[in-house]
Amino acid sequence: MNRKTTNKTALQEKAGVSKQEATSQQAISNLKKKRQEQPSIDDLLEEIIAGNTAALSRGITLIESQNSAHKDKANKLIQNCLEHRKPSIRIGITGVPGVGKSTFIEALGTYLTGLGKKVAVLAVDPTSRLSKGSILGDKTRMETLVKNPNAFIRPSAAGEALGGVARHTRETITLCETAGYDVILIETVGVGQSETLVHSMVDFFLLLKLSGAGDELQGIKRGIIEMADAIIINKADGNNRTAAKLAKAAFNRALHFYPVKASGWMPKVEVCSAIENKGIDVAWKLITAYITHTKEGGYFSKKRQDQNNFWLLQSIEDQLKDQFFQDETIAKELKTQMALITANKRSPFVAAEYLLNLYKSRV
Repeated sequence: MNRKTTNKTALQEKAGVSKQEATSQQAISNLKKKRQEQPSIDDLLEEIIAGNTAALSRGITLIESQNSAHKDKANKLIQNCLEHRKPSIRIGITGVPGVGKSTFIEALGTYLTGLGKKVAVLAVDPTSRLSKGSILGDKTRMETLVKNPNAFIRPSAAGEALGGVARHTRETITLCETAGYDVILIETVGVGQSETLVHSMVDFFLLLKLSGAGDELQGIKRGIIEMADAIIINKADGNNRTAAKLAKAAFNRALHFYPVKASGWMPKVEVCSAIENKGIDVAWKLITAYITHTKEGGYFSKKRQDQNNFWLLQSIEDQLKDQFFQDETIAKELKTQMALITANKRSPFVAAEYLLNLYKSRV
């Protein structure tokens, strides 16, 4: 092959590569453009009902948006979803950091998809009060489940919401039910005094515990134990098996000192090893036994109705708070009142009453 032919071939190959790069860049540009396009609420709803996970993610992003222009669209989407929701079981899962919530959820989710169920995981990550950032690493921790076509994992930032749940977790549940998910698992930030918010949006509240960490005595305190419908001692593997069994006995004894729940259900205690995938089936049987019990007694539907009423009042509080702090006059006067408090010229209580009266006079 002479030099002229070689140069011609090289130029042709270069042109071919350039053409491929141009095609690839055009494809990327088209994809970005498509993502930026805002579908109508009716189109978005249709895709969510069809089980399109990209549309479901887009719908959740819409309701989580802080942009005031998105609020009406989000409300319309939620309203239109109500008549299309499928029956589901909502399960709240909580426990101290390090108890193995993500590992347990992945094991349970994988087990449930094996039974032919569609599982949605709403994982709430803590938000830094300083940087306002969240890691949102649950998809990384659930490597197997995230690849499962019958599972949907959505990490969200808790923001300033109490109880370890994102502010719009309740609405996200509605979207997931519209998409046809049978089981919705809500992983909270951790155990705290405000876990009542989690309890107020789920059918079954599961508390994960560790043995040999002082939890046996700490757990006997009222509050979180009273809300739990079951306690699972996780990490019952290796040398920890005996300690887990002892912890189970201790919690069982403690639960007998608590009054009977309104549902008539006596909370159960079991052990499992999420990492070894042992005891997961027992946990699910326990959950289904509770659901059957509460449905037969009428408590299941009553609890959901009570939760709807609770979230009506909670929504009113949230919206009033937003409107108050977004008022420009209030925002300006708030700084003045803070300066007076700092200078010891006014008490916080008097300042609060002044600001509230000022707001009432404006509305």
